[in-house]
Amino acid sequence: MARDIDRPMLWQEAVDFFENEIMPGIRETECKQSGPFDVSEDNPLRCETWNNWTDSLCKSGIISDWQYANWSHPPSCD
Repeated sequence: MARDIDRPMLWQEAVDFFENEIMPGIRETECKQSGPFDVSEDNPLRCETWNNWTDSLCKSGIISDWQYANWSHPPSCD
C-alpha cells in the first residue's frame, strides 16, 4: 500500500547516511571476520544490512513503498 509522505528521504540521502553511519560498523565486522591484514568485503552482509535498513525506513514512513521496492543498492554493496 503506497503512502503519501511529505518529505521522503531521497536515495542519495540514504546512501550518504548508510556510508557514513552504518558502513563503519560493517567494515569493523569484516575486519574481525577476516583479520586486519587481509580484509575482504562481505557483500552479502552489506546487501542484507541495506535491505533491512531500508525496510525499517519504509515501515517508519521515512520512504515510500515504491522507493523501498525500486531503490538499487549503494555502490558499497557492489
